[in-house]
Amino acid sequence: MAASEMQISTPVPDLIHTLIPIVPSVEFDAQLIGKLNQLGPRYTSYPTADRFSESFSYRDYLLGVASVRTRGGMPPLSLYLHVPFCDTVCYYCACNKIVTKDRSKAVTYLGYLKREIEMQGNLFSGMNQVEQLHFGGGTPTYFSDTQMRDLMTHLQRWFAFAPDNVGEYSIEIDPRTVSRERMHALRNQGFNRVSLGVQDFDPAVQKAVNRIQPKSQTLAIIDAARTAQFRSVSVDLIYGLPLQSVASMERTLHKVIAADPDRIAFYNYAHMPHLFKSQRRIAERDLPNTPTKLAMLALCIEKLAQAGYTYVGMDHFAKPSDDLALAQRQGRLHRNFQGYSAHADADLVACGVSAISSVAATYSQNVKTLDAYYDHLDKNELPIARGIKLTMEDGLRRLIIQMLMCNFELSMNSIEVAFPITFSSYFEQELEKLSEMEADGLLTMDAEWINVTLKGRLLIRNICMVFDRYLNTQQGLARYSKTI
Repeated sequence: MAASEMQISTPVPDLIHTLIPIVPSVEFDAQLIGKLNQLGPRYTSYPTADRFSESFSYRDYLLGVASVRTRGGMPPLSLYLHVPFCDTVCYYCACNKIVTKDRSKAVTYLGYLKREIEMQGNLFSGMNQVEQLHFGGGTPTYFSDTQMRDLMTHLQRWFAFAPDNVGEYSIEIDPRTVSRERMHALRNQGFNRVSLGVQDFDPAVQKAVNRIQPKSQTLAIIDAARTAQFRSVSVDLIYGLPLQSVASMERTLHKVIAADPDRIAFYNYAHMPHLFKSQRRIAERDLPNTPTKLAMLALCIEKLAQAGYTYVGMDHFAKPSDDLALAQRQGRLHRNFQGYSAHADADLVACGVSAISSVAATYSQNVKTLDAYYDHLDKNELPIARGIKLTMEDGLRRLIIQMLMCNFELSMNSIEVAFPITFSSYFEQELEKLSEMEADGLLTMDAEWINVTLKGRLLIRNICMVFDRYLNTQQGLARYSKTI
Protein backbone atom coordinates (compact mmCIF):
# COMPACT_ATOMS: atom_id res chain seq x y z
CA MET A 1 0.00 0.00 0.00
CA ALA A 2 3.03 2.27 -0.20
CA ALA A 3 2.63 5.38 -2.34
CA SER A 4 5.32 4.23 -4.73
CA GLU A 5 3.56 0.88 -5.31
CA MET A 6 -0.10 1.77 -5.02
CA GLN A 7 -2.23 1.58 -8.14
CA ILE A 8 -5.25 3.83 -7.85
CA SER A 9 -8.21 2.28 -9.58
CA THR A 10 -10.47 4.47 -11.68
CA PRO A 11 -14.02 4.61 -10.26
CA VAL A 12 -16.48 2.38 -12.10
CA PRO A 13 -19.40 4.31 -13.62
CA ASP A 14 -22.49 4.23 -11.42
CA LEU A 15 -24.28 1.77 -13.70
CA ILE A 16 -25.79 -0.24 -10.88
CA HIS A 17 -27.51 2.87 -9.60
CA THR A 18 -29.35 3.23 -12.89
CA LEU A 19 -30.01 -0.46 -13.53
CA ILE A 20 -31.46 -1.38 -10.13
CA PRO A 21 -35.05 -0.21 -9.74
CA ILE A 22 -35.71 2.04 -6.77
CA VAL A 23 -37.87 0.11 -4.33
CA PRO A 24 -38.68 0.98 -0.72
CA SER A 25 -36.00 -0.32 1.67
CA VAL A 26 -37.52 1.03 4.90
CA GLU A 27 -40.89 2.39 6.00
CA PHE A 28 -41.48 5.12 8.58
CA ASP A 29 -44.40 4.51 10.94
CA ALA A 30 -44.62 7.35 13.48
CA GLN A 31 -47.26 5.65 15.60
CA LEU A 32 -45.26 2.43 15.86
CA ILE A 33 -42.04 4.26 16.69
CA GLY A 34 -43.79 6.36 19.30
CA LYS A 35 -45.14 3.21 20.93
CA LEU A 36 -41.93 1.16 20.92
CA ASN A 37 -39.08 3.68 21.10
CA GLN A 38 -36.94 2.87 24.13
CA LEU A 39 -33.39 2.87 25.46
CA GLY A 40 -31.18 0.12 24.09
CA PRO A 41 -27.73 -0.93 22.81
CA ARG A 42 -26.47 -0.18 19.29
CA TYR A 43 -24.96 -3.68 19.00
CA THR A 44 -21.60 -2.82 17.50
CA SER A 45 -20.67 -5.87 19.57
CA TYR A 46 -22.35 -8.61 21.55
CA PRO A 47 -21.89 -8.77 24.47
CA THR A 48 -21.93 -4.98 24.54
CA ALA A 49 -18.98 -3.01 25.90
CA ASP A 50 -20.68 -2.34 29.25
CA ARG A 51 -20.32 -6.07 29.96
CA PHE A 52 -16.51 -5.93 29.69
CA SER A 53 -14.67 -6.73 32.92
CA GLU A 54 -11.35 -5.64 34.40
CA SER A 55 -10.73 -9.28 35.28
CA PHE A 56 -9.96 -9.82 31.59
CA SER A 57 -6.17 -9.79 31.34
CA TYR A 58 -3.33 -9.32 28.87
CA ARG A 59 -2.88 -13.11 29.09
CA ASP A 60 -6.50 -13.65 27.98
CA TYR A 61 -5.81 -11.57 24.88
CA LEU A 62 -2.67 -13.59 24.11
CA LEU A 63 -4.67 -16.80 24.39
CA GLY A 64 -7.16 -15.32 21.90
CA VAL A 65 -4.35 -14.59 19.44
CA ALA A 66 -3.00 -18.11 19.93
CA SER A 67 -6.41 -19.58 19.08
CA VAL A 68 -6.42 -17.59 15.82
CA ARG A 69 -3.08 -19.15 14.96
CA THR A 70 -4.28 -22.71 15.64
CA ARG A 71 -7.72 -22.59 14.01
CA GLY A 72 -6.33 -22.51 10.46
CA GLY A 73 -7.51 -20.60 7.42
CA MET A 74 -5.90 -17.32 8.50
CA PRO A 75 -8.51 -14.89 7.13
CA PRO A 76 -7.41 -11.27 6.58
CA LEU A 77 -7.40 -8.89 9.54
CA SER A 78 -9.15 -5.60 10.15
CA LEU A 79 -7.15 -2.79 11.80
CA TYR A 80 -8.45 0.20 13.75
CA LEU A 81 -6.33 3.13 14.95
CA HIS A 82 -7.67 5.70 17.40
CA VAL A 83 -6.34 9.27 17.23
CA PRO A 84 -7.92 11.09 20.21
CA PHE A 85 -6.84 14.68 19.54
CA CYS A 86 -9.02 17.59 18.41
CA ASP A 87 -8.30 21.31 17.99
CA THR A 88 -11.68 22.36 19.36
CA VAL A 89 -14.56 20.65 21.15
CA CYS A 90 -17.87 19.94 19.42
CA TYR A 91 -20.44 20.10 22.19
CA TYR A 92 -22.48 17.11 20.96
CA CYS A 93 -19.48 14.75 20.82
CA ALA A 94 -19.54 11.53 22.85
CA CYS A 95 -16.22 10.15 21.60
CA ASN A 96 -13.09 9.60 23.67
CA LYS A 97 -11.12 12.74 22.77
CA ILE A 98 -8.46 15.15 23.99
CA VAL A 99 -8.98 18.79 23.01
CA THR A 100 -5.65 20.58 22.75
CA LYS A 101 -3.71 22.89 20.46
CA ASP A 102 -0.40 21.60 21.85
CA ARG A 103 0.86 19.62 18.85
CA SER A 104 3.76 18.16 20.84
CA LYS A 105 1.25 15.80 22.46
CA ALA A 106 0.62 14.23 19.06
CA VAL A 107 4.35 13.66 18.62
CA THR A 108 4.54 11.73 21.88
CA TYR A 109 1.39 9.78 21.15
CA LEU A 110 2.58 8.82 17.68
CA GLY A 111 5.75 7.31 19.15
CA TYR A 112 3.80 5.15 21.57
CA LEU A 113 1.19 4.21 18.95
CA LYS A 114 3.99 2.91 16.72
CA ARG A 115 5.22 0.81 19.64
CA GLU A 116 1.81 -0.78 20.08
CA ILE A 117 1.57 -1.45 16.33
CA GLU A 118 4.95 -3.20 16.45
CA MET A 119 3.86 -5.35 19.39
CA GLN A 120 0.65 -6.35 17.60
CA GLY A 121 2.57 -6.95 14.38
CA ASN A 122 4.88 -9.37 16.20
CA LEU A 123 1.94 -11.20 17.76
CA PHE A 124 0.28 -11.66 14.36
CA SER A 125 3.47 -12.51 12.48
CA GLY A 126 2.66 -14.94 9.71
CA MET A 127 -1.04 -14.10 9.80
CA ASN A 128 -0.83 -10.33 9.34
CA GLN A 129 -2.71 -9.93 6.05
CA VAL A 130 -4.98 -6.86 6.22
CA GLU A 131 -8.01 -6.06 4.08
CA GLN A 132 -9.57 -3.34 6.20
CA LEU A 133 -8.11 -0.30 7.96
CA HIS A 134 -9.98 2.49 9.71
CA PHE A 135 -8.65 5.64 11.37
CA GLY A 136 -11.06 7.17 13.88
CA GLY A 137 -11.02 9.78 16.58
CA GLY A 138 -10.96 12.45 17.75
CA THR A 139 -9.63 13.87 14.53
CA PRO A 140 -7.20 11.55 12.68
CA THR A 141 -6.01 14.46 10.52
CA TYR A 142 -4.76 16.13 13.68
CA PHE A 143 -1.60 14.29 12.64
CA SER A 144 0.35 16.31 10.07
CA ASP A 145 0.94 15.01 6.57
CA THR A 146 4.50 14.03 7.55
CA GLN A 147 3.32 12.24 10.70
CA MET A 148 0.62 10.37 8.81
CA ARG A 149 3.07 9.28 6.12
CA ASP A 150 5.44 8.04 8.84
CA LEU A 151 2.61 6.13 10.54
CA MET A 152 1.41 4.51 7.32
CA THR A 153 4.97 3.44 6.47
CA HIS A 154 5.24 1.89 9.94
CA LEU A 155 1.97 0.01 9.48
CA GLN A 156 3.19 -1.38 6.16
CA ARG A 157 6.36 -2.60 7.89
CA TRP A 158 4.39 -4.77 10.33
CA PHE A 159 1.33 -5.74 8.31
CA ALA A 160 0.78 -6.86 4.71
CA PHE A 161 -2.01 -4.89 3.03
CA ALA A 162 -4.23 -6.15 0.24
CA PRO A 163 -4.09 -4.24 -3.07
CA ASP A 164 -5.99 -0.97 -3.34
CA ASN A 165 -8.80 -2.49 -5.40
CA VAL A 166 -9.41 -5.18 -2.75
CA GLY A 167 -8.81 -3.50 0.59
CA GLU A 168 -11.04 -0.99 2.37
CA TYR A 169 -8.82 1.72 3.88
CA SER A 170 -10.82 4.54 5.43
CA ILE A 171 -10.21 7.65 7.48
CA GLU A 172 -12.54 10.06 9.27
CA ILE A 173 -12.06 13.67 8.11
CA ASP A 174 -12.95 16.98 9.69
CA PRO A 175 -13.16 19.15 6.53
CA ARG A 176 -11.91 22.12 8.55
CA THR A 177 -8.54 20.42 9.09
CA VAL A 178 -7.55 19.48 5.53
CA SER A 179 -6.85 21.11 2.19
CA ARG A 180 -7.27 19.86 -1.36
CA GLU A 181 -3.56 19.02 -1.38
CA ARG A 182 -3.89 17.07 1.87
CA MET A 183 -6.70 14.97 0.39
CA HIS A 184 -4.47 13.96 -2.50
CA ALA A 185 -1.69 13.16 -0.04
CA LEU A 186 -4.00 10.90 1.97
CA ARG A 187 -5.00 9.06 -1.19
CA ASN A 188 -1.36 8.54 -2.14
CA GLN A 189 -0.66 7.25 1.37
CA GLY A 190 -3.13 4.43 0.75
CA PHE A 191 -6.54 5.59 1.96
CA ASN A 192 -9.32 4.85 -0.52
CA ARG A 193 -12.41 5.75 1.53
CA VAL A 194 -13.18 8.90 3.43
CA SER A 195 -15.89 9.85 5.93
CA LEU A 196 -16.62 13.56 6.41
CA GLY A 197 -18.23 15.00 9.51
CA VAL A 198 -20.86 17.58 8.47
CA GLN A 199 -23.66 17.23 11.07
CA ASP A 200 -25.64 20.26 9.81
CA PHE A 201 -25.12 23.10 7.32
CA ASP A 202 -27.29 25.60 9.21
CA PRO A 203 -25.08 28.42 10.67
CA ALA A 204 -27.20 28.80 13.82
CA VAL A 205 -27.00 25.08 14.57
CA GLN A 206 -23.26 25.07 13.91
CA LYS A 207 -22.77 27.93 16.37
CA ALA A 208 -24.90 26.18 19.00
CA VAL A 209 -22.69 23.08 18.88
CA ASN A 210 -19.39 24.99 18.45
CA ARG A 211 -18.63 23.62 14.99
CA ILE A 212 -18.48 26.41 12.42
CA GLN A 213 -18.02 24.73 9.04
CA PRO A 214 -19.00 26.66 5.90
CA LYS A 215 -20.74 24.67 3.18
CA SER A 216 -18.18 25.81 0.61
CA GLN A 217 -15.38 24.31 2.70
CA THR A 218 -17.10 20.94 2.97
CA LEU A 219 -18.03 20.79 -0.72
CA ALA A 220 -14.47 21.66 -1.72
CA ILE A 221 -13.16 18.67 0.25
CA ILE A 222 -15.76 16.35 -1.27
CA ASP A 223 -14.71 17.56 -4.70
CA ALA A 224 -11.05 17.01 -3.79
CA ALA A 225 -11.85 13.45 -2.70
CA ARG A 226 -13.48 12.80 -6.08
CA THR A 227 -10.55 14.29 -7.96
CA ALA A 228 -8.11 12.22 -5.90
CA GLN A 229 -10.12 9.09 -6.85
CA PHE A 230 -11.25 7.97 -3.42
CA ARG A 231 -13.51 4.97 -4.03
CA SER A 232 -16.16 6.07 -1.55
CA VAL A 233 -17.15 9.33 0.11
CA SER A 234 -19.40 9.24 3.17
CA VAL A 235 -21.09 12.14 4.95
CA ASP A 236 -22.19 12.14 8.60
CA LEU A 237 -25.28 14.10 9.67
CA ILE A 238 -26.94 14.41 13.08
CA TYR A 239 -30.59 15.14 13.85
CA GLY A 240 -31.80 16.35 17.23
CA LEU A 241 -29.16 19.07 17.65
CA PRO A 242 -30.04 22.41 19.27
CA LEU A 243 -31.97 24.89 17.08
CA GLN A 244 -32.65 22.32 14.38
CA SER A 245 -36.05 22.30 12.72
CA VAL A 246 -37.66 20.29 9.97
CA ALA A 247 -37.17 23.24 7.61
CA SER A 248 -33.48 23.63 8.43
CA MET A 249 -32.93 19.89 8.10
CA GLU A 250 -34.60 19.90 4.68
CA ARG A 251 -32.16 22.58 3.53
CA THR A 252 -29.20 20.58 4.80
CA LEU A 253 -30.44 17.37 3.15
CA HIS A 254 -30.91 19.20 -0.14
CA LYS A 255 -27.29 20.37 -0.07
CA VAL A 256 -25.92 17.00 0.95
CA ILE A 257 -27.86 15.10 -1.72
CA ALA A 258 -26.65 17.60 -4.32
CA ALA A 259 -23.07 16.79 -3.26
CA ASP A 260 -23.82 13.15 -4.23
CA PRO A 261 -21.91 11.18 -1.54
CA ASP A 262 -21.81 7.40 -1.80
CA ARG A 263 -22.97 6.92 1.78
CA ILE A 264 -24.89 9.05 4.25
CA ALA A 265 -25.07 8.38 7.97
CA PHE A 266 -27.96 10.09 9.75
CA TYR A 267 -27.35 9.81 13.49
CA ASN A 268 -29.77 10.57 16.29
CA TYR A 269 -28.24 12.96 18.82
CA ALA A 270 -28.40 11.38 22.27
CA HIS A 271 -28.31 14.09 24.92
CA MET A 272 -26.62 12.50 27.94
CA PRO A 273 -24.84 15.30 29.81
CA HIS A 274 -24.53 13.04 32.87
CA LEU A 275 -22.09 10.93 30.85
CA PHE A 276 -20.45 13.45 28.49
CA LYS A 277 -19.17 16.69 29.95
CA SER A 278 -19.10 18.68 26.70
CA GLN A 279 -22.86 18.15 26.24
CA ARG A 280 -23.49 20.23 29.37
CA ARG A 281 -22.76 23.29 27.22
CA ILE A 282 -25.89 22.60 25.17
CA ALA A 283 -29.01 24.34 26.46
CA GLU A 284 -31.73 21.71 26.74
CA ARG A 285 -34.39 24.31 25.93
CA ASP A 286 -32.85 24.59 22.44
CA LEU A 287 -33.21 20.88 21.66
CA PRO A 288 -36.03 19.88 19.28
CA ASN A 289 -38.81 17.88 20.88
CA THR A 290 -39.53 14.24 20.08
CA PRO A 291 -42.20 14.88 17.40
CA THR A 292 -39.82 17.26 15.61
CA LYS A 293 -37.00 14.74 15.73
CA LEU A 294 -39.24 12.04 14.30
CA ALA A 295 -40.38 14.40 11.57
CA MET A 296 -36.74 15.02 10.65
CA LEU A 297 -36.10 11.28 10.47
CA ALA A 298 -39.18 10.79 8.29
CA LEU A 299 -38.00 13.61 6.03
CA CYS A 300 -34.55 12.05 5.69
CA ILE A 301 -35.99 8.66 4.74
CA GLU A 302 -38.29 10.27 2.18
CA LYS A 303 -35.62 12.49 0.58
CA LEU A 304 -32.92 9.82 0.44
CA ALA A 305 -35.31 7.29 -1.05
CA GLN A 306 -36.28 9.82 -3.72
CA ALA A 307 -32.58 10.36 -4.42
CA GLY A 308 -32.08 6.60 -4.92
CA TYR A 309 -30.31 5.71 -1.69
CA THR A 310 -30.82 2.30 -0.06
CA TYR A 311 -31.40 1.92 3.66
CA VAL A 312 -28.57 -0.32 4.88
CA GLY A 313 -29.53 -0.38 8.54
CA MET A 314 -29.50 1.63 11.78
CA ASP A 315 -28.44 5.12 10.63
CA HIS A 316 -26.83 4.24 7.30
CA PHE A 317 -27.90 4.84 3.70
CA ALA A 318 -25.90 4.05 0.57
CA LYS A 319 -26.16 4.19 -3.19
CA PRO A 320 -27.19 0.82 -4.67
CA SER A 321 -23.74 0.63 -6.30
CA ASP A 322 -21.86 1.15 -3.03
CA ASP A 323 -20.05 -1.79 -1.45
CA LEU A 324 -22.30 -1.69 1.63
CA ALA A 325 -25.47 -2.03 -0.41
CA LEU A 326 -23.89 -4.73 -2.57
CA ALA A 327 -22.73 -6.67 0.50
CA GLN A 328 -26.20 -6.50 2.01
CA ARG A 329 -27.84 -7.84 -1.15
CA GLN A 330 -25.29 -10.66 -1.24
CA GLY A 331 -25.70 -11.54 2.45
CA ARG A 332 -22.14 -10.68 3.48
CA LEU A 333 -22.68 -7.43 5.35
CA HIS A 334 -20.94 -7.26 8.73
CA ARG A 335 -21.23 -4.96 11.74
CA ASN A 336 -18.41 -4.04 14.12
CA PHE A 337 -17.23 -1.16 16.30
CA GLN A 338 -16.83 1.10 13.26
CA GLY A 339 -20.37 0.40 12.05
CA TYR A 340 -21.30 -1.57 8.93
CA SER A 341 -18.63 -3.16 6.77
CA ALA A 342 -18.60 -4.90 3.40
CA HIS A 343 -15.96 -7.33 4.60
CA ALA A 344 -16.77 -10.66 6.20
CA ASP A 345 -16.37 -11.17 9.92
CA ALA A 346 -12.66 -10.59 10.52
CA ASP A 347 -10.51 -10.42 13.62
CA LEU A 348 -10.21 -6.75 14.53
CA VAL A 349 -6.92 -5.48 15.96
CA ALA A 350 -7.29 -2.03 17.49
CA CYS A 351 -4.51 0.33 18.61
CA GLY A 352 -4.63 3.58 20.57
CA VAL A 353 -6.32 4.81 23.73
CA SER A 354 -9.78 3.32 24.38
CA ALA A 355 -9.64 1.23 21.15
CA ILE A 356 -11.51 -2.09 21.21
CA SER A 357 -10.20 -5.29 19.61
CA SER A 358 -12.23 -8.34 18.66
CA VAL A 359 -9.94 -11.35 18.33
CA ALA A 360 -11.25 -14.92 18.22
CA ALA A 361 -13.83 -15.28 21.02
CA THR A 362 -12.65 -12.21 22.95
CA TYR A 363 -13.22 -8.48 23.13
CA SER A 364 -10.59 -6.28 24.74
CA GLN A 365 -10.45 -2.53 25.31
CA ASN A 366 -7.39 -0.37 25.83
CA VAL A 367 -6.96 2.06 28.71
CA LYS A 368 -8.66 5.43 28.24
CA THR A 369 -6.02 7.93 29.40
CA LEU A 370 -2.69 8.88 27.85
CA ASP A 371 -0.76 8.39 31.09
CA ALA A 372 -2.04 4.84 31.54
CA TYR A 373 -1.46 4.10 27.85
CA TYR A 374 2.14 5.25 28.00
CA ASP A 375 2.77 3.43 31.29
CA HIS A 376 1.68 0.05 29.90
CA LEU A 377 3.78 0.40 26.76
CA ASP A 378 6.81 1.50 28.80
CA LYS A 379 6.46 -1.86 30.56
CA ASN A 380 6.33 -3.64 27.17
CA GLU A 381 2.71 -4.62 27.78
CA LEU A 382 -0.23 -4.07 25.50
CA PRO A 383 -2.40 -1.37 27.14
CA ILE A 384 -5.43 -3.60 27.76
CA ALA A 385 -7.72 -2.42 30.57
CA ARG A 386 -10.72 -4.75 30.33
CA GLY A 387 -12.52 -7.21 28.12
CA ILE A 388 -14.55 -10.39 27.97
CA LYS A 389 -14.16 -14.01 26.88
CA LEU A 390 -17.23 -15.16 24.98
CA THR A 391 -19.01 -18.30 26.05
CA MET A 392 -20.75 -20.56 23.53
CA GLU A 393 -24.01 -18.90 24.60
CA ASP A 394 -22.52 -15.48 23.80
CA GLY A 395 -21.35 -16.70 20.41
CA LEU A 396 -24.79 -18.10 19.59
CA ARG A 397 -26.59 -14.89 20.47
CA ARG A 398 -23.93 -12.76 18.78
CA LEU A 399 -24.50 -14.60 15.51
CA ILE A 400 -28.28 -14.13 15.73
CA ILE A 401 -27.98 -10.41 16.47
CA GLN A 402 -25.40 -9.97 13.71
CA MET A 403 -27.65 -11.63 11.12
CA LEU A 404 -30.67 -9.59 12.12
CA MET A 405 -28.74 -6.29 12.18
CA CYS A 406 -27.19 -6.88 8.77
CA ASN A 407 -29.72 -8.96 6.81
CA PHE A 408 -33.08 -8.15 8.45
CA GLU A 409 -33.82 -11.87 8.40
CA LEU A 410 -32.80 -15.01 10.23
CA SER A 411 -32.86 -18.63 9.14
CA MET A 412 -33.53 -20.67 12.27
CA ASN A 413 -32.29 -23.78 10.46
CA SER A 414 -28.90 -22.14 9.84
CA ILE A 415 -28.52 -21.54 13.59
CA GLU A 416 -29.34 -25.18 14.30
CA VAL A 417 -26.64 -26.24 11.83
CA ALA A 418 -24.05 -24.02 13.52
CA PHE A 419 -25.00 -24.83 17.14
CA PRO A 420 -26.31 -28.01 18.86
CA ILE A 421 -29.77 -26.59 19.66
CA THR A 422 -33.37 -26.83 18.55
CA PHE A 423 -34.23 -23.18 17.95
CA SER A 424 -37.93 -23.32 18.83
CA SER A 425 -37.36 -24.88 22.24
CA TYR A 426 -34.08 -23.15 23.11
CA PHE A 427 -35.52 -19.71 22.38
CA GLU A 428 -39.10 -20.42 23.44
CA GLN A 429 -39.34 -17.29 25.61
CA GLU A 430 -37.72 -15.11 22.96
CA LEU A 431 -40.14 -16.35 20.31
CA GLU A 432 -43.05 -15.43 22.57
CA LYS A 433 -41.72 -11.86 22.75
CA LEU A 434 -41.22 -11.82 19.00
CA SER A 435 -44.83 -12.89 18.56
CA GLU A 436 -45.88 -9.66 20.27
CA MET A 437 -43.65 -7.74 17.86
CA GLU A 438 -45.19 -9.66 14.99
CA ALA A 439 -48.60 -8.46 16.13
CA ASP A 440 -47.25 -4.90 16.05
CA GLY A 441 -46.05 -5.39 12.45
CA LEU A 442 -42.29 -5.38 13.10
CA LEU A 443 -41.65 -8.84 11.69
CA THR A 444 -43.14 -12.03 10.33
CA MET A 445 -42.33 -15.57 11.43
CA ASP A 446 -42.88 -19.11 10.24
CA ALA A 447 -41.31 -22.43 11.18
CA GLU A 448 -38.04 -21.59 9.45
CA TRP A 449 -37.60 -17.82 9.12
CA ILE A 450 -37.79 -14.56 11.03
CA ASN A 451 -38.21 -11.68 8.57
CA VAL A 452 -38.09 -8.04 9.63
CA THR A 453 -40.69 -5.90 7.85
CA LEU A 454 -39.95 -2.54 6.27
CA LYS A 455 -41.62 -0.93 9.30
CA GLY A 456 -39.54 -3.04 11.67
CA ARG A 457 -36.18 -2.14 10.15
CA LEU A 458 -36.00 1.19 11.96
CA LEU A 459 -36.65 -0.69 15.21
CA ILE A 460 -34.12 -3.46 14.59
CA ARG A 461 -32.43 -2.71 17.92
CA ASN A 462 -35.68 -3.53 19.72
CA ILE A 463 -35.85 -6.87 17.93
CA CYS A 464 -32.23 -7.71 18.74
CA MET A 465 -32.74 -6.82 22.39
CA VAL A 466 -35.03 -9.84 22.68
CA PHE A 467 -31.97 -12.08 22.27
CA ASP A 468 -29.75 -10.09 24.68
CA ARG A 469 -29.55 -12.20 27.83
CA TYR A 470 -27.61 -9.52 29.72
CA LEU A 471 -30.42 -6.98 29.55
CA ASN A 472 -32.49 -9.21 31.79
CA THR A 473 -29.89 -8.94 34.55
CA GLN A 474 -29.02 -5.22 34.34
CA GLN A 475 -30.51 -2.71 36.74
CA GLY A 476 -31.14 -0.03 34.14
CA LEU A 477 -30.69 1.16 30.58
CA ALA A 478 -29.71 4.78 31.31
CA ARG A 479 -26.30 4.33 29.67
CA TYR A 480 -27.92 3.68 26.28
CA SER A 481 -29.47 5.97 23.71
CA LYS A 482 -33.02 5.68 22.37
CA THR A 483 -33.45 3.01 19.71
CA ILE A 484 -34.82 5.76 17.44
